[in-house]
Amino acid sequence: MTKHSTPPILFLIFNRPDTTFEVFNSIKKAKPKQLFIASDGPRNNKLGEKEIVVDLREKIISKIDWPCEVKTLFREENLGCGKSVSSAISWFFSNVTEGVIIEDDCVPNQDFYPYMSELLNKYRDDKSVKFIGGSNFQNGNQRGDGSYYFSKYCHVWGWGTWKEVWEQYKYDLSNVSEEELSKILKDCFKDLSMYNNWHRIFKKMITEPIDTWDYQLDYSIWKNNGVSIIPNVNLVSNIGFGEDATHTKNKCSVYANHNTGSILPIVHPSVSISHDYQADEYFFFNFEKRSLAKRTLFKISLYTNKILYSLRNS
Repeated sequence: MTKHSTPPILFLIFNRPDTTFEVFNSIKKAKPKQLFIASDGPRNNKLGEKEIVVDLREKIISKIDWPCEVKTLFREENLGCGKSVSSAISWFFSNVTEGVIIEDDCVPNQDFYPYMSELLNKYRDDKSVKFIGGSNFQNGNQRGDGSYYFSKYCHVWGWGTWKEVWEQYKYDLSNVSEEELSKILKDCFKDLSMYNNWHRIFKKMITEPIDTWDYQLDYSIWKNNGVSIIPNVNLVSNIGFGEDATHTKNKCSVYANHNTGSILPIVHPSVSISHDYQADEYFFFNFEKRSLAKRTLFKISLYTNKILYSLRNS
């Protein structure tokens, strides 16, 4: 394997010291030469959050003890998850031509960094590969003969890409027509259940935007005929599921706390670059669809408990 240094890293932090320090310890071991740290501003309606946010920023900076160029984007105002993350990534790629994005609850193992470095280098000039992911949701199923396979899915818990790919990204999808949406989704998903799932998601994004940024990345990659790289071994564990999370509140989620494994040395697939339908369908039916059902049950449970609590105390 060709040896490469750790790519530039964008570390997205906010108000969760416990998970943030665990992720930081992984980054610290990798010793990137360039570290970008972005933090959204505290919310005015959250008592004590400003102190937590400011203290966490200061402590993370104080723990950078290796030779490293550090740049920060510490916002005073709260933009919300969607705009704060997407604008931070734009800021990151205004400074670098390629790099890795890691959120404050996604812990990469140490194989993740050379894996990212090698694949960012290998596919730098290949216009079909738009995204390199670090997460795997195949339950040990090997896809193809390499260390990774090609997919239409973008698992954003530890990922990398190039500046020119991000420049194709648009946060606002309100101008997407039904004709364009249908064509793009039909090209990506032959299974009707998968098509309907994504059609529902994007119709909602167009009519009543969700405070997120990653669905827009999916859409951008699909619109531009891109594929993602997914490792055949999981390299990132999301430890952030719980009540204090923004989106990942269900601690029993099928996505939570996955073990990681070794992927080195990397073996490149012998097949041409084309997304693996079987792998994508497996992910949809075993994770995405199950997760939707679990999230629905979880919300019903929360709502029921609130009603019971109210009745008991009335």
